[in-house]
Amino acid sequence: MKRLILYIALICCPLCSMAQVQVESVIDSIQILIGEQAHVTLSVSMKKGQKLELPEFKPSEYITPGVEVLESSQADTAELDNDMIKVSKVYTLTSFDEQLYYLPAMKVKAGGKVYQSKSLALKVLTVPVDTLHPEQFYPPKDVQDNPFQWSEWSPLFWLSVLLLVLVCLAVYLRSRLKNNKPILAKVRIVKRVLPHQRAMQEIEQLKADRMQSSEDQKAYYTRLTDTLRKYIEERFGFNAMEMTSSEIIERLQQADDKKMIDELRELFTTADLVKFAKYSTLINENDMNLVNAVQFINETKQENQPTTERVEPKLTEQEVRSQRSRIALKWAIGVIAVISTALLVYVFYRAFLLIG
Repeated sequence: MKRLILYIALICCPLCSMAQVQVESVIDSIQILIGEQAHVTLSVSMKKGQKLELPEFKPSEYITPGVEVLESSQADTAELDNDMIKVSKVYTLTSFDEQLYYLPAMKVKAGGKVYQSKSLALKVLTVPVDTLHPEQFYPPKDVQDNPFQWSEWSPLFWLSVLLLVLVCLAVYLRSRLKNNKPILAKVRIVKRVLPHQRAMQEIEQLKADRMQSSEDQKAYYTRLTDTLRKYIEERFGFNAMEMTSSEIIERLQQADDKKMIDELRELFTTADLVKFAKYSTLINENDMNLVNAVQFINETKQENQPTTERVEPKLTEQEVRSQRSRIALKWAIGVIAVISTALLVYVFYRAFLLIG
């Protein structure tokens, strides 16, 4: 009796162990057209914690000749009662040959043992074609243009309007800038003629005109004294053109040789007599006064002075405001030009993409 019980236990244990792992496969459609797809779901029920290995297929690998696996899904696990789980995986199949295919059983490995599902069948059919009535078939249609959609073109339209407004504004600002007179507020470097050089040039012109020997002595002495007055004003820094002869002599006595001052006084006195008292001089007296003037200039001249002068224009408050306005207009025109160029490039690019 004990032996009988032992034999029954030994036979039932493997059966119980096998009953804990169940493998089944289901196909969603046993009949498809050429190129269509069918899905095979492989499910494994087993004790939780057991190691499971499901069959793997590479894309386009044949599960059987004529039927290929397009893709495999990720394994999906669901909880069951009695500490059991169910693992499912879907295989997508297709075929391009008309035939009835036998799909072999899929093998899985669970808990170190190999189990297999049942085999399946898949029938692949061709598309029925009515060759007796070819008039029902139509040739391929021509390429159709995409319909116009305002939602795609409206941003470009409004950007184009904005671009047109900016261009008009730039033209208006440019016309205002062009109509205003330009203000040249640049510093200029002017070549400077030294006072003694200018005075000697005028005296040489007197000689060239032979004024000392002309009958118009008043004109001669007027030009000679005016030349000396301008030289004294530039050289000594006081307004000699508006001073009398005696006032000029008094100012010069503080700096120059007394003998030279006496000769200059004699020259101015003679000039005053000729201009205001109709005094007549001799030719040699005119020559002597001319020599005295040249000698005075040579003895009081300042050499080694800068021959260039920096001239900075002085602008009125209104001119300064005008200059600032012109600078602001130029900046505004430049910014508008940059924005307009960017908008133009963007509009053309987007239009090219829409048309293409």
